[in-house]
Amino acid sequence: MSKGLFIAFEGGEGAGKSTQARMLVEALDARGIAADLTREPGGTTGAEAIRTLLLDPPGEDEGWGPRAEALLFAAARADHVAKRIRPTLARGEWIICDRFVDSSRAYQGGAGELGDALIVALHEIGSEGLRPDLTILIEADPTETARRLAQRDGDTSDAIGGRSAAYHQAVAAAFRAQAEADPDGSVIVDGSGSAEDVHARVMQALTQRLGV
Repeated sequence: MSKGLFIAFEGGEGAGKSTQARMLVEALDARGIAADLTREPGGTTGAEAIRTLLLDPPGEDEGWGPRAEALLFAAARADHVAKRIRPTLARGEWIICDRFVDSSRAYQGGAGELGDALIVALHEIGSEGLRPDLTILIEADPTETARRLAQRDGDTSDAIGGRSAAYHQAVAAAFRAQAEADPDGSVIVDGSGSAEDVHARVMQALTQRLGV
């Protein structure tokens, strides 16, 4: 049985991660490579329930604080890893994930100012420190991401996507720092241009890094 590979797409709001994750699964399927498309938070029944709590908090307050948010993400990820990611890899299939632990590191650890060590510790406890075989960071110009978000969401956004521009700038800086600190496990892909242009860059990166 061939070894399954774990690819995670990361990036800020409107970077195009979800589109690129879907396009990669379609490209792998065309090559006869079984791949499961999933997302975080989510991917299992329990994790999807937590996703709803995170993105549409109950009550009329200001939502979750950074610590509660980090714990909820870690809990969702633990369920996702145990019930979907590890079993998929054990079957020799690829798993393509729209966000993984680096999102928690960037959002709660970086922009939320909890620090990287705390997020990494939670991940070690909940998911035994599992890392993707390759993390693909999609970066796009803020003007372009704003246009994409307006097209996608209109005047509505979830509890995290609707935070301030300064918050999202801090997220982007944290993502960049993480990728630069892990050149063997991460690749930065230019998210500008059409979805097809970006997909071509993603496939080139996979070929260079994994021989796909």
